[in-house]
Amino acid sequence: MELNGADIVVRCLADEGVEHVFGYPGGAVLYIYDAIFKQDKFQHILVRHEQAAVHAADAYSRASDKVGVCLVTSGPGLTNAVTGIATAYMDSIPMVILSGQVPTHAIGEDAFQECDTVGITRPCVKHNFLVRDVKDLAETMRKAFHIARTGRPGPVLVDIPKDITVAHCKYTPPRGEITMRSYAPVVKGHQGQIKKAVQMLLAAERPMIYSGGGVILSDAAPELQQVVDLLDAPCTNTLMGLGALPASHHHYLGMPGMHGTYEANMAMQHCDVLLAIGARFDDRVIGNPKHFAQNPRKIIHIDIDPSSISKRVKVDVPIVGNVKDVLVELIAQYEATAATPRANQAALTRWWQQVDAWRGKDCLKYTPSDELIKPQYVVETLWKVTGGDAFVTSDVGQHQMWAAQYYRFNKPRRWINSGGLGTMGVGLPYAMGVQMANPGQDIAVITGEASIQMNIQELSTCQQYHLTPKIICLNNRYLGMVRQWQQIDYGSRYSESYMDSLPDFVKLAEAYGHVGLRIEKPSDVEPALREAFAKKDRLVFLDFLTDRTENVWPMVKAGRGLTEMLLGSEDL
Repeated sequence: MELNGADIVVRCLADEGVEHVFGYPGGAVLYIYDAIFKQDKFQHILVRHEQAAVHAADAYSRASDKVGVCLVTSGPGLTNAVTGIATAYMDSIPMVILSGQVPTHAIGEDAFQECDTVGITRPCVKHNFLVRDVKDLAETMRKAFHIARTGRPGPVLVDIPKDITVAHCKYTPPRGEITMRSYAPVVKGHQGQIKKAVQMLLAAERPMIYSGGGVILSDAAPELQQVVDLLDAPCTNTLMGLGALPASHHHYLGMPGMHGTYEANMAMQHCDVLLAIGARFDDRVIGNPKHFAQNPRKIIHIDIDPSSISKRVKVDVPIVGNVKDVLVELIAQYEATAATPRANQAALTRWWQQVDAWRGKDCLKYTPSDELIKPQYVVETLWKVTGGDAFVTSDVGQHQMWAAQYYRFNKPRRWINSGGLGTMGVGLPYAMGVQMANPGQDIAVITGEASIQMNIQELSTCQQYHLTPKIICLNNRYLGMVRQWQQIDYGSRYSESYMDSLPDFVKLAEAYGHVGLRIEKPSDVEPALREAFAKKDRLVFLDFLTDRTENVWPMVKAGRGLTEMLLGSEDL
């Protein structure tokens, strides 16, 4: 059959099984919006800002293992979306962004609402396309979804000029798998390298497992737990990997890195064999690479992306492949080889004694208060009220770290946050995407009074589409993480980190048609949270007035080594 370009876009989305598209219309995409109006295969979610459209599509993908889709217009529509695209790119989230473009004859003429979309987004996408012929549109759309979801996932952008959306051509439904000669990511790990890894792990006296977001993205949480149990090794999950190994598992040591636990950081530094799975040794995890390299250890690194291996830390056994596939093979080889009792069992017992001694530091302990609401207490109480089973989105700052430390995630894809780019303002649009992917589930947004204001207009979107997350605002009247660094490194000179002239969040929530609650006493924290989550059909904004001076501990200062931790204010 012959269709116009706009109808081809809609048909391709339906062919891919897309159920939700987040977007905002404009002149360059009006033919596409007209085609959306005439179809019933998927729902379009009208956001209030293009950045929120991309964040929502991003979270939809994170929480569902589907490819999120967003649609924006040319020029400012695209530039507003760039922050969301870069956020997804840094965390390797599969997503397709459809952007409108001025007609092909006007490209390069500084036309109204024109920008160089391909050039602007090239550094922050896995790939991008500019469609110059309607005959290429369907194939390009299919390639975009294929590239986004395979190999190391990531956002792929398709830029569609307006005249392409009105031009006609014959439409052919998809047939078979997409194949591209220039794109063939390695999935299966090298057998010889896996064998080396198994021998190294069998000989280890102080083994340690370091797992990251790659475990979540490849749905390899069951295999990770099997590896942990087989090796009888301690395991740490990065910020992006929380939930891959249940926090309730005895072998779980908490999160590593700048605000990680004492036991996780010490074990990372002092192990003799480190098995890194779907993690990239970034600066917030290992601190100073030279300090990290001081202790001799053998490192096995499993990752789908060969460019991530030995990028910051030299490894001994690189294994390129999909994490799930590699772990399945590693488990099979380990079980076939390790039939006899381990010769190094005594050493492993001593290693666990050391790990338990580090645990004894109780580095996340804080001093409760009957007068001031401690932010840690709010998160702990949220975990209790939700049974540890909620989807939790967060913005970026102190509240993000407290959420990671004190909400003990037992399932993958329940913790949705911006790790690599550290983007403020994601929490609320993330919750929108999560709820679209998981209707009927408890969803909590852990945020601060600064972050929430960056996309607070999406309260309007939530009202329109009956989205009901519970917003837990840890309001300390400061840019909390900035204030903490200023206190520690800048002589307590709090330059522009105080939040003056804050809105009345209760009245603001009510103005958008939602429920607002202000909580000022510790004794009211649990009742307020229970009241909020009992309101299944309402968005509730809980404004917790928290201790303004509370800091996130432990902390590794920038440029310091992984074990050079400050455990509290007494270490300053």
